[in-house]
Amino acid sequence: MLGSILISAASLNPIDYKRMGGLFKDSDSPLPSAPGYDVAGVVVKVGIAVKKFKVGDEVYGDINEKAFDHPKVVGSLAEYTAVEEKPLAHKPPNLSFVEAASIPLAMETAYEGLERAGFSDGKSILVLGGAGGVGTFVIQLAKHVYGASKIAATSSTKTLELLRNLGADLPIDYTQENNEDLPEKFDVVYDAAGETEWAFKAVKEGGKVVTIVPPGFPPAIIFLLTSDGANLEKFRPYIENGKVKPILDPKSPFPFSQTKEAFAHLESNRATGKIVVYPIP
Repeated sequence: MLGSILISAASLNPIDYKRMGGLFKDSDSPLPSAPGYDVAGVVVKVGIAVKKFKVGDEVYGDINEKAFDHPKVVGSLAEYTAVEEKPLAHKPPNLSFVEAASIPLAMETAYEGLERAGFSDGKSILVLGGAGGVGTFVIQLAKHVYGASKIAATSSTKTLELLRNLGADLPIDYTQENNEDLPEKFDVVYDAAGETEWAFKAVKEGGKVVTIVPPGFPPAIIFLLTSDGANLEKFRPYIENGKVKPILDPKSPFPFSQTKEAFAHLESNRATGKIVVYPIP
C-alpha cells in the first residue's frame, strides 16, 4: 500500500454512474462506499515498502487497478483516499490538479485499446465518439505517438473544430452525414460511442475493431482496463511538450457541492472531453 492521498481534484467516468447503478454489484466492494476512479492530489502518508513516492509528492492516477474487481470503498470523490503504489504516477509539473485528474482512466483506456488493436505507424483509424473523454485521447495518441497515416473521427457539429485541433484529418458530423457513405475504410476503428455495427462497416478487410461500450460483440476487441502508472509515465514527455493535452468539458470544474449536477451532465452524453470535480473540501 502506498498510503494516503489528500485529494485536490477528481474526474468522472461512465463507469462511476454504472457502478452506482449496480451494474457490477457482484464484484463490487461493500456499501457504504464513495465513488470515483480518477484522482490528482498530494501524498500525505507512505507505506514502508514504497519506493517511487514520498510525502509531499504531487501524484495522479486511476486508483483502481482493475476496474470491476472490488474497486475502492473510498474512491476519489473524498477528501482523502488510500491507494497502492502501482496505479499512480508523478503529476507533470505543467498540469494543474484539475487537468491532471482528467487524464488517467481515459488516456490509459485509449492506449490499451490501440495496443490491443495492433495500431502502428502508417495505419489509418476511425474514432467513433471523437469528442468524448476516451476519444480525444485516441486521436492525440494515434497522431503524435503512433504516427497514424490518417485519422477520421465523429462528433456533433459543435465539436468538429475540436477534432481538427486534436489532429483529426477527417472530422465527421454524425448528425449530418450518412454513416453508410464514408468514402474509405480504415485499418482500425475505435468505437468509443457504442456504434459497433457501424464500426464493422467502416473497417478494412483484415482490420480491427475495438470497442469500450458494452455490450459490443465479437469479433470486436472488448477489454476491461488494467490501470498502471507506468503508462502515465510513458506519455509524460508528450504531456509536458503539449502534444498530448487534457480536454476539459466547458462546464468543468464542478465544485464538490455540485457533484450531482456533474453526474447529470455526464449521463446526458453531451459532455466534451472530461468532467472534473474541484475543489474537494
